[in-house]
Parts: sequence; structure tokens; C-alpha cells
Amino acid sequence: MKILKITLLSATALFVSSMFAQSKTIVEVAVANENFTTLVTAVTAADLVDTLSSEGPFTVFAPVNSAFEALPAGTVENLLAPESKNALSGLLTYHVVAGKYMAADVIKAIKENKGSFPVKTVQGGMITLSLNGDNVMLKDEKGNMATVVIADVAASNGVIHAIDTVVMPK
Repeated sequence: MKILKITLLSATALFVSSMFAQSKTIVEVAVANENFTTLVTAVTAADLVDTLSSEGPFTVFAPVNSAFEALPAGTVENLLAPESKNALSGLLTYHVVAGKYMAADVIKAIKENKGSFPVKTVQGGMITLSLNGDNVMLKDEKGNMATVVIADVAASNGVIHAIDTVVMPK
């Protein structure tokens, strides 16, 4: 009986914490994650907080801090400058897809489309999703590749998939 009570309490705690996490927007989830500090700074500088906090749903392929650090020296600083706001907004919205695509949905779509699944971004460009072994890959319009390193971070208005490279529009 005691084990049953402990199991029920544990299950309830897990359910409540899961519900709490899903009550946060994409922006709130990103703010709470130390892997996305550069992304949060960029989203704020581009005035996209309200957009990514809206109802959505959105799928965000979110570059982790090390992805931004891998860009050529000065790139992030230049993008964060007030005069680069439009370019920054375009770059960030290139990482966002309208709709909620969980990892299982993405993998299924890739397999059903003979190994690749092109998707239109909010920016208007295209990214192509594919598989490399068990890894979901993104190919940008310039041919650069990114790997999904963390999938299915749930939010109230969509889902975040962390990627290891900043993808670039044309």
C-alpha cells in the first residue's frame, strides 16, 4: 500500500511538472534554459518576443549558444546592432515553422517523402529536413547542415528543437 501511494505521488508530481512546463510559451521556455541565452538576446533585439509568445503554434529550430559562437567573429555583435534589426529578424524567423511538429511527426514526414521533407519557414525561405542515422538534420538554402541535438521541448504555443548550427537563408 505504501509503495502504491509513493508511486501515485510520484506520477502526480511528474504530471503536474509536465503540465507546468507546457503552460510556458516558447520564449519563456527558452529564457529558462541556459543553452539559449544568445537566442533569447537575439529574439529580444529583433522585437520577436511578442510574436513567439503568441498563440502559434510554432516549431522553433533553436540554435544553442555554441551554434552562435561558431559563427565568424563579430557576426553576432553585428546582428545585434540596432541597424541590423531587419536582418536579425529574418535570420531568426528562418528558424521558425508555422505549426507544431514533434520529432515523431518530422521523422514520419521524412520517411514518407523519400528521405527529405522540405518546409517553409515563417521568414518565407525553405529548410529541408532529413535523417542521418537517428539524427534529424536541417539543410538551409545555402547548403549548410544542422543537427537536432535536443528534440520535443514542449511549450504552450508549440515546440522547440535545439540545433547545433545557425541555419542561413539565401
